[in-house]
Amino acid sequence: MSISVFILILFLGAILAGFLGALTGLGGGVVVIPLLTLGFGVDMRYAIGAALVTSIASSSGAAAAYIKEGITNVRIGMFLEIATTTGAVMGAVIAIWLDKQYIAILFGCVLIFSAIRTITKKEDHSDPNAPEDKLAAKLKLNSSYPTKDGVVAYKVQNVATGYSLMTLAGILSGLLGIGSGALKVLAMDTAMKIPFKVSTTTSNFMVGVTAAASAVIYLQRGYIDPGLCMPIVVGVLLGAFIGSKILPKANVKRLRQLFSVVIFILALSMMYNGITGKL
Repeated sequence: MSISVFILILFLGAILAGFLGALTGLGGGVVVIPLLTLGFGVDMRYAIGAALVTSIASSSGAAAAYIKEGITNVRIGMFLEIATTTGAVMGAVIAIWLDKQYIAILFGCVLIFSAIRTITKKEDHSDPNAPEDKLAAKLKLNSSYPTKDGVVAYKVQNVATGYSLMTLAGILSGLLGIGSGALKVLAMDTAMKIPFKVSTTTSNFMVGVTAAASAVIYLQRGYIDPGLCMPIVVGVLLGAFIGSKILPKANVKRLRQLFSVVIFILALSMMYNGITGKL
């Protein structure tokens, strides 16, 4: 395969990754890592390094648009980033020494768990009469977001639990290079009772900071290749921009279905290749 064809395929795959990351809060890494490892045989750690750069680009491309739309809860994002960045550094250090086959298997397990929890979720949390969490009220985390039916208010629940889950999400971000968007969305949507669209957009806002914290470790170890990252970053930015324009008008149920089916297929592929030692 020529260099030009390789770059073109990477670029098109990155557009898909950015588009999916913007719609679901994944950060794009769940597409980039399988594309590089399964499609081109790139070493797992170099793929993770590229995925972290991708997550930063995806977050940067979508976050500004979501904040302008008034969907992202910036206060929640800034608060939870304390947990995720601490965990991300820990995860990156662990990943340097852990065998890449185990990383691939863990990658698949996390994505399957995320797919099942997301696709089985039936309701959105936007009850303004829900019991008030004292910590959420003290930190002024409760807010509202615009919908086609008007502005909808919501109250944040279980702040302490959400913070703990975000620390775990940060560790997995540094370990797997996926920006931990999947777990961030699940933590905010399920534990903290935040509406799904707010969860995905706030996750996008957070992903870049979390990925940057762990990317420093990979950069120091030489696992970030500029030539590999360049076409991916450009493609992801384009895909994230397209996705950010679609999300405000998208159907939440359809988003969850898309989110679950795609990551479930990729998870099975990664687990199979990790178990058989093909990575």
